[in-house]
Amino acid sequence: MIAWFNNLDAATQGVIFTGVKVIAAFAVMMTIFAYTVLAERRICAFIQGRVGPNRAGPFGLLQPAADGVKAFFKEEITPAHVRKALYLLAPMLALIPAVLNLAVIPFGSTLGRQPMVIANLNVGILYTFGIVSLGVYSIVLAGYAANSKYPFLGGIRSSAQLISYEIAMGMSVIPIFLFVGDLNLGSVIAAQAGTLSWLPAWLPVPNWFVWQSPMTFLAFGIFLVAAFAETNRTPFDLPEAEQELAGGYNIEYSSIKFAMFFMGEYANMILVSAMMVTLFFGGWTLPWFGLDQPATTMLLGVVHIGIFLAKLFAFLLVFIWVRWMWPRFRYDQLMDLGWRRFVPVALGNIMVTAVWLWWQTK
Repeated sequence: MIAWFNNLDAATQGVIFTGVKVIAAFAVMMTIFAYTVLAERRICAFIQGRVGPNRAGPFGLLQPAADGVKAFFKEEITPAHVRKALYLLAPMLALIPAVLNLAVIPFGSTLGRQPMVIANLNVGILYTFGIVSLGVYSIVLAGYAANSKYPFLGGIRSSAQLISYEIAMGMSVIPIFLFVGDLNLGSVIAAQAGTLSWLPAWLPVPNWFVWQSPMTFLAFGIFLVAAFAETNRTPFDLPEAEQELAGGYNIEYSSIKFAMFFMGEYANMILVSAMMVTLFFGGWTLPWFGLDQPATTMLLGVVHIGIFLAKLFAFLLVFIWVRWMWPRFRYDQLMDLGWRRFVPVALGNIMVTAVWLWWQTK
């Protein structure tokens, strides 16, 4: 088998390696999704003084498998009043954007001679925001196709919310790329490698701990809040708002179609967490034991992937904690925060960063 592979030309080997990375990345993403749901249920139970799921397997670890089987085998109902073509299309669009964006996330340095990114695009961030913007169509179509008032209101809310916060989110990352001078996500990670030069050598604080300046810290704050709005998570889960809209856009869905919306929400959480790790927290790098340089061995490559996943899990825990500790915003407060606060602040941050860099080069 190895001899057969070695006899293939470089292009064919590249295609095979890319296929393996695609399958592995999707499998890891689905595994993270399954156990993030379990972690959320257990953390919610802890906060509320309950036990949480603990019967399916040891410590409830087989609960995600039980939920998956249940979703596939539940009776699937298509109401007679829905617009069927759009009704069937909406759940599919919920998951696709997040999966497509996996292609440009550098989740490690190298493994052997293979870079741990599926598509190392020079315009990776533009690709990401272009694909993310497609996610709103899923919720809008679901709300319209349901032909019912509460789903329709949820779809309208979602379209306004996501469009509003995409602007702030996109503007928030511009200072990062002004500092780096490159739109490639791998270059952003490389710019964050190492330790803060103004501290003693025995105190190896990561360069990405405060990144380059207060401007990038402000950019991270805007990106983090916009990420909650983009993923429809509390305190910005207005498109669902069970107390007001009885669940919003997904009311008329059941079985695997409902599960696909659920998967899409958590897949988007994973994606934005991966983006924050990449843009603001050094990706796979750590400044200790030579872990901020590309891997020279297979073991080191695996360690780099583990570092990236550990940071990713930390952000997922933040999403879970906020959901069960913060109240929901009113809709007017949500729009006011986005348009009258975040957009002007993000624009001002870009201008200050540009002036700062211009002054530095004089």
